[in-house]
Amino acid sequence: MLAETICSAVSAAGLGIAAVTAWRKRFLAAARIAAYSLVPIALVLTGIVDWVAGIAFKPSVWLGFGLLAVAWLLFMTTRAIERRGGGTRKERRAAARAAQGEAVAPAAAAPSLGAGSQATRDRPKAKSRQQSAAPGEDFSDIEAILKKHGI
Repeated sequence: MLAETICSAVSAAGLGIAAVTAWRKRFLAAARIAAYSLVPIALVLTGIVDWVAGIAFKPSVWLGFGLLAVAWLLFMTTRAIERRGGGTRKERRAAARAAQGEAVAPAAAAPSLGAGSQATRDRPKAKSRQQSAAPGEDFSDIEAILKKHGI
């Protein structure tokens, strides 16, 4: 009964504010305030307020929420451990078996280059600019900038 009274008072106050806003020629804002102020009385008339009040004061409902929180905590903990540990037991066993055996054959480390075409073998290799430049020439443009600014 107290909840219904409070909701009715909030709705009446909201409608009063909407009337003052409409009197100031701000009709769009007044309509929005009126819409928000009708929500509490609508919740009372539909019975949702009684339902929420009945849920809020029952210990069995709070026990249910507590059990949901514990279940969620267990679920998240197991997921975090699973991500850290490398997956499921089946995946860990497969990884252990793969680690025991040789994953790569010894001959696989040798390069397996084909003969290639005659054009690629005869073409001279171009030197990059960094390789052809002397070590002192790398900073010449930087030195010029510094000298320009008097540094």
